[in-house]
Parts: sequence; structure tokens; C-alpha cells
Amino acid sequence: MYQLDYQRYAKPLAIALLIAFLAMVSVRIVKAGTVQVITRFGKVTGRLLRPGAHFLIPIAEGTIVYNTKKVTYEASSEPGRSRATYTDIPVDTTTNDGQQIEINYTVRFSVDPLKAGWVANNIGTEIDVVEKIVKTDTRIHARNIAREFDAADLYTGNISEVQKAIEDRLRPIFEDNGLFLDEFGIRSILFTPEYISAIEAKQIEKERVITEENISKQEEFRKQA
Repeated sequence: MYQLDYQRYAKPLAIALLIAFLAMVSVRIVKAGTVQVITRFGKVTGRLLRPGAHFLIPIAEGTIVYNTKKVTYEASSEPGRSRATYTDIPVDTTTNDGQQIEINYTVRFSVDPLKAGWVANNIGTEIDVVEKIVKTDTRIHARNIAREFDAADLYTGNISEVQKAIEDRLRPIFEDNGLFLDEFGIRSILFTPEYISAIEAKQIEKERVITEENISKQEEFRKQA
């Protein structure tokens, strides 16, 4: 009876499996809307992989992935309901005249693929980018720039000026750190219940005075008729 000699085939089979494994791990697929920066033994090489299939040196080389698609960071009072890529709590600050406010905003940005190697070397992963640049700088400047405005100017809903001031401050910072700032948008500015009540009381009083003035004018007109 014929008996298969397993030992004879064990070594070639092991070699074949090793070659297949190395070939498999050496192929890196870069998805559309991303780039990958190659690292060799943990050091950034500067070589950039664009969407498609690429070969890496097994074990020695790895990659850091960055989105080149639009990424959103949102500071919201309801972060659990947000569909943004990264969420956070709103910014608390005070206006120029000392009123407490809460700013909810959204930032849309992306990594400049031509600067991805620099980003990998100087900042880190995409999460590092969000924490060190997007989160830190947007919250600092949203808080500080809002302090330059009076509460009444912000309460009326005319927030385009403060929004533009923040965006203009952020754009060069993002550019210096390898990012495209697509948009900074204020979603809402919330005031304390006490301030809202005070504003409503003033509005009611203003309308009462106007009404009384109109009644007085009508009475004067009747007397002259």
C-alpha cells in the first residue's frame, strides 16, 4: 500500500505558505478619499501612497492613513445626536459686556495630501490633528473672539461678523499645519434664561411705550379735528 511521505512535502509547503503570507501582508490597498504615509520601523519616510494597490516591505514598513475627504468636527450641546466625524461639547464664554453664552459650531476641513508627510512627522495621526489643531484652535478662538462682541449684537442673530472673524483667524493656522479649512459655521449661540427674560421684558416695555405714544397721538388728533 502506497504511503504519502508528509515530511518530504512539509518544508516546501511551509516555504510556499510563508511566501504567500508575505505577499499578502506586503500589499496595501489605499481607499478612495484617503492617502497613506509610509513609515519604516516607525520613522516617516515621506513616501505618499495615493488610492490604489501598493507593495510594502513586510514587517519593516507600515502606514499612517489620512482622509482627504471633508471631515467634520462639531461642538454641540447634543453631541450624541450629531452626525459629525468628531463631536465635542459647546464652548462656554462671556460677551464683551459680561453675559454668559454657549457657542455651538461646526468645522469642515481636510488634510492637504501634499503635506501629509509633514503632518505625520510634526502632528501625528488624524486623531492627533483633530485634538492638537482643530479642537484646540477652534475652541480658543471661538471663546476669545466672541468676547469682543456685546450680547445684544449676538442675540439679534446677526452672527455673521463673529463667524467670519473666527474663520479668518483659523484659516492661516490650518494652512500652516497642513490642513484645508473648508468652513467654520456657528450653528447657534445660547444665552442664559435670565438674560433672555430681561431682553423680553425690555421688548415688552418698549412695545408698551410705543403703544401709549400712538394712543396719545390719536387723542391729540381727535382734539384737533
